[in-house]
Formats: sequence, C-alpha cells, structure tokens
Amino acid sequence: MFDLLLQFIANGLVNGTFYALSALGLTLIFGLMRLVNFAHGEFYMIGGLLGWLVTQQLGLNFFVGLALVVVIVALFGWLLDRFLIARIRDKGPEPGILLTIGLSIFLTNTALMIVGTAPLKVIAPVPNTPMFIGPIFITEVRLFAIGMSIAAIVGARLLIQKTRLGKAMRATFQDSTAASLVGINTATIYASTFALGVVLAATSGMLLSSIYVAQASIGGLISLKAFVVVILGGMGNFGGAILGGLILGVAEALWGGYVQTGTADMVGFALVILILFFRPYGLFSVRAERA
Repeated sequence: MFDLLLQFIANGLVNGTFYALSALGLTLIFGLMRLVNFAHGEFYMIGGLLGWLVTQQLGLNFFVGLALVVVIVALFGWLLDRFLIARIRDKGPEPGILLTIGLSIFLTNTALMIVGTAPLKVIAPVPNTPMFIGPIFITEVRLFAIGMSIAAIVGARLLIQKTRLGKAMRATFQDSTAASLVGINTATIYASTFALGVVLAATSGMLLSSIYVAQASIGGLISLKAFVVVILGGMGNFGGAILGGLILGVAEALWGGYVQTGTADMVGFALVILILFFRPYGLFSVRAERA
C-alpha cells in the first residue's frame, strides 16, 4: 500500500513539473506585463506540433529541433507583441482579454486546418525503457523530460534575476516611465517578455509530446491547467507557479489513483475554489504582491 502511494506521488510530481514549466510562461506574462494570456495553451500546442514536424517529418535531432522550435516561437511571440499587443497596451485589461481569446480561436482553427485532429508524436532522444528507482516505476524518456523541464525553469529564473535583460524587465514593469528615462527601450522589453513566456509554454509542449502526443485541440485544456496553477501559486509569483504545479500534479495523481481517473481533471478546479475561499490571492502570495 505504501509503495502504491509513493508511485502515485512520483507520478504526480512528474506531471507537476510539466505543469509548472507551462504555467511559468503565463505567470511571467501576467506578473511582468499584467496581460492575461488566454492563448497560452495554444503556444503549448504549437510547441508540440512544431516538435513533431522537425523530428518526425524533417528528421532532425531532438535538441536541434528544440532549438529551432524555440527560435520560431520566440520570433512569433516577439512579432505578436510588437504588432498586436502593443496596440492595446495601457488600455485596461478588457482589450487584452478579448485579443488573446481571439488569438486562441485563430491559432486552434489554423492548426486544425493544417494537421487535423490526429494525435502526433515527437521523437524523443532516449528510449521509452521502463526502470525502477526503489519501488517507483518510471521510464527513461520521462526522466529525460523532467531534467529538461528543470533546466528550463532554472534557466528562466537565472535570466530574470541575473542577466541585464532580466534586470531591464523588472525595472520596466516596476516603473516603465523611469525605465525609459534611464535609456531602457521598453517596447523591446515588453516584446522580449512575451516571447520568453510563450517559449516556456512551447518548450513544455514539445517535451510532453515526446511522452504523450501533440494535438491541435489540446490548447484549451492546457490553458485551464496553467490558470489553475497560477491561481494556486499566486498571480505573478514565479516560485508559487512551481509549487502550484507540483501541488496540482500530486492532487490529480492521488485522486486518479484512489478515486477515479476519469474525474482527475476536476481536482484542480476544486482546489481553486477552495483556495480562493480562504486565500483569494493564492497560497504563496505575500502582502506586497496583494497591494
């Protein structure tokens, strides 16, 4: 019985790592840009479909393909911000919500027209060989994807905290007028932030599609899970998004293992209702963030 519990927790932590990586892009865009991106799941979907294209159709090495996907999605995100999102910046939250909902519908239906509804698989660089770590069963490809996800999370954190670009990001979103006065190109910073956020979602999409599958219609579900994670952790809270993802993953795994697998997706929404009732700003929000 205890071994089974450990297996469920391990499965939850695996899925939670992917949830955290996907949600980081969403919390980054909201926390720094104050933009609620309802098209976030579609960038996850694009990462998975592009991963399938470069590994299955073009036959590229996984790492070369991942680098190509990152470049393509980053450029796409940059252009979206410069030519669309910039037009509604500083006009309140409603235009941004409507814009990203429209973008979500457009990207989903475009993908459906191009690849249809069939599930597509990304070729992983390691085999799907089963292995045991003590009593816990896992596969090599899952360990690889977890390692890549952790590396991406750490890389994003270091970029924001330690690099010149990251400092410019934080300065811009603390006070964009003051940042402009000291020579920071705020338009470039906004575009870079949005590009980084969608790249994290696309990276998560390609990694998960090497374990499961990529589908053109998956974006809506991914967006919902990302919002659940962000709300659990506190809107705009980087560390909270990581912990929120792990909490959601473990909660779903325990519910699916002990109660019913088919209803595991509802656990996240039940958690959100519960958290909003007792802590409206999320589990890991602090007083300064609430203000």
